[in-house]
Amino acid sequence: MSVEQHVTADSGYAYGVIGADIHVFGDGSPVYLLVNWRPAPAADPAWLRELPSRMLNSRFEVVPFTGRDAELAELRAWRDQEPPRLAVHWVHAPGGQGKTRLAARFADETLKTGWRVVTATNGPGSVQPPPGSEDLSLDGHGGVLLVVDYADRWPLTHLTWLLSNALLHRPGVRTRVLMLARTADAWPALRASLANHQAGTSSRLLGELPDGSEARAEMYRAARDAFAVRYGVPAAPGPGPPPPYGLTLALHIAALVSVDAHAHGRLPPTDVAGLTVYLLDREHLHWGTLFARGGRYATPPQAMNRTVFAAALTGTLDRPKGSAVVAGLGTGHSPGRVLDDHGYCYPAAEPERGTVLEPLYPDRLAEDFLALTLPGHDADYPAADWSGQVTARLVGPHARRAVTFLATAAQRWPHLGPGHLYPMLLTAPSLALAAGSAALSALAALDDVPVQLLATLSERFPAQRQVNLDTGIAAVQRRFTHELLALDDSPATRAAAYHHLSSRLQNAGLLDEALDAAERSLAAQEELPEDIPALATSLSRLAACLAPTGRLAEAISLTERSAALFGRLAESDPERWEASVAAELTDLANWLSSAGRHAEALAVSERAVSRWRRLAAADPLLEEHLSIALHALGNCLAGLGRWPEAADATFESLRLAQRFIEQDPAANEPGLAAALINLSVQLAAQGRHADALWASEGAVSCLRYLVRVNAAAHEKALATALTSMSDDLANAGRHQEALDATAEAVAIHRRRAAGHPSTPCGELAQSLSNLAHLLLMTERPAEALSAAEESLEIHERLYAQAPELHGAGLGHAVSILSRGHVEAGRPLVGLVFAVRAVNLYEAASAGNPGRYALPLVRALGQLAETLALAGRPHEALAVCEDALARASANAAENPPAYGQLLTSLLALRSRVRRERRPGS
Repeated sequence: MSVEQHVTADSGYAYGVIGADIHVFGDGSPVYLLVNWRPAPAADPAWLRELPSRMLNSRFEVVPFTGRDAELAELRAWRDQEPPRLAVHWVHAPGGQGKTRLAARFADETLKTGWRVVTATNGPGSVQPPPGSEDLSLDGHGGVLLVVDYADRWPLTHLTWLLSNALLHRPGVRTRVLMLARTADAWPALRASLANHQAGTSSRLLGELPDGSEARAEMYRAARDAFAVRYGVPAAPGPGPPPPYGLTLALHIAALVSVDAHAHGRLPPTDVAGLTVYLLDREHLHWGTLFARGGRYATPPQAMNRTVFAAALTGTLDRPKGSAVVAGLGTGHSPGRVLDDHGYCYPAAEPERGTVLEPLYPDRLAEDFLALTLPGHDADYPAADWSGQVTARLVGPHARRAVTFLATAAQRWPHLGPGHLYPMLLTAPSLALAAGSAALSALAALDDVPVQLLATLSERFPAQRQVNLDTGIAAVQRRFTHELLALDDSPATRAAAYHHLSSRLQNAGLLDEALDAAERSLAAQEELPEDIPALATSLSRLAACLAPTGRLAEAISLTERSAALFGRLAESDPERWEASVAAELTDLANWLSSAGRHAEALAVSERAVSRWRRLAAADPLLEEHLSIALHALGNCLAGLGRWPEAADATFESLRLAQRFIEQDPAANEPGLAAALINLSVQLAAQGRHADALWASEGAVSCLRYLVRVNAAAHEKALATALTSMSDDLANAGRHQEALDATAEAVAIHRRRAAGHPSTPCGELAQSLSNLAHLLLMTERPAEALSAAEESLEIHERLYAQAPELHGAGLGHAVSILSRGHVEAGRPLVGLVFAVRAVNLYEAASAGNPGRYALPLVRALGQLAETLALAGRPHEALAVCEDALARASANAAENPPAYGQLLTSLLALRSRVRRERRPGS
């Protein structure tokens, strides 16, 4: 099939792709760029010799691939395995370990096998896309390989957008994504989000080559001989043993310096710092030589030094932004002239993009250049007094790259953190926040990061959760807690530190760690003399960690204690403590509702809403808390089957929340999604299926974004939203879409349950029941029975633990299994399960008729139909009459739902009457 795409623009650039998606920001700039893999360009040896560092750029592949044969074989096996269709592999190692070279060799090989090979570059805001169109269609290709370098430096949202690209989700097309990174810190959150795509995941640390190994010697000799050829040295220098460096890049640097020194009659240095200084000296020599020649090149070496330093901090920019950067360097020369001369020394990797300020490569050399140019080291290299001022000016607008590079360099150069990075961040901690979650994690990992900086960052973190920063915030808070307690392990410090840590860990979705920290906080608090506010707060924190893990009885008990303590305080000082009482009552209502104690939950929730209404009338800022309390009230009313009132409360909650969502989406979007999920259920129960679908689709859309940012914290809610949306899609007759949504929910719950195989997962059981129901609707009874039986097994275990809480869920599972057997032609087996479903729903309805009267009528209708199919029409008619009587008695409470049910029951009664034999 021939596909043609014409891309034009009246001004600037226009970019298009064939066979893939384009994700852009609101201003039209790309989130990332996809381009076809291109083999290494040929480079003139004379041009390479001008600057030895050019030969270290993996883009030119001066050194043949050697020394990683086992790792390359692993990548081939990963590519060729079946299943899964989609697999993602994360390869991580320190800079200079050979990741990019390994990936390049693998990409070249894969291209030759007939696969489409694509690279992705993160590109928000700084670089225009290349002009024209990129053909990424997969017709005639055996598969697609996507290579993502610097994956740990991408914002997590951008990576997850990339992984949702249609290029990676072609049915039947084997797809592999190879991600390269310096650390594995970002991998767990990304791996969790991949569960939504049912992708295979794996990771590998690319280790150092063993000291004294033949592989290391071979790599050194191959590099030395390749460099010697480029230099035109008649014979390579004497063999000699390879230097004792484990990094691939260090071996290459040692080989390069030995050849360059040999070619110029010099003695090479023997230590790593000396090798770096040697290469940087050659950069300076090149700048000076070009300037001395005259001609078009007119930038003095001092000005070029500043420009190369700036480029290391900013990375590539479009020309207008690059001009502004150079204009602020104070070189005394035209920015345009300086940029042209810099581009002569360091040409853009992709000239068609029109970028400037290509930084030094490899990155490790750029990081070392930054460190050595900034004062404070004792290496034999001249620091520059202007470097601190330039850094201070450029870090702000380029924080993501600049802070990351400085933090990475600080791991090797001990003067950089205390002398430059830490004071800068202490003065402007907002820079660390602007640098992003990955940069915060990198800072937290530095050995000498001062407690004062960690404390300053902790104080500046937003009070509410921030989905784009939660992971990095948790890393800093964890490190701060460790350092703080090493200085002061008193109970008071432990209580406060673990309390704050627990909150941050829970925001990041690290529930087990959050629970452990909350327990430590409460234990420390109980060692202290009675402090009612602190004790009540610790109890509340622990309850908030226990409830999501299913330990509701403990959460309820702790919250009741906390509410009572705050109530005592409010009696003497209501202005100060009334809000705390209201907050605890809201939480208590939620836990009671989750535990199935709906009448108690409603009474508590009404008290909470009443208090928040009074408080919000005096202080409109508290309307946010009123919104949360109304959301809880809607849940409680729904738990009693009072659907119209429940929907009204949830609607009011959403109206109040809208203002706060607009002001701070990152903090309030999780609450918005939760409210939309509940609203969809409440509307569907009233027969308002179109409105319900609007709400559930909104919840799914919101939660997909949140999962991209932090899957651990939000994927459970996404699965719940998918289940709700599936019901609404089914009611709209969109059965295949409903089935897809439910299958995705099952995959998420199954993956989450895999970590706790001994604990029955109610969400998984419910999703499996829904899956079985939809499989029956799409005439796939064998698969439906398999899902229904698995659901029943989980529900039986839940019911054995808490019959009052799980009876209705078990009834639903049994009812679906009954239908499955009937559809499979076994009505007598189905009849056994249909009877049990009625018994379970009768017990549930006796305790909560508002919620379960309607499901009981449905179960009676199914029993009547099963009896008829089993050849027992008299009994079928009696059960049908009972169902009709119950439906008629309750129809006024929910006319849409009961009206539809009455119609189907009347039709069933007529059919049974016709089929009944006279006189039988």
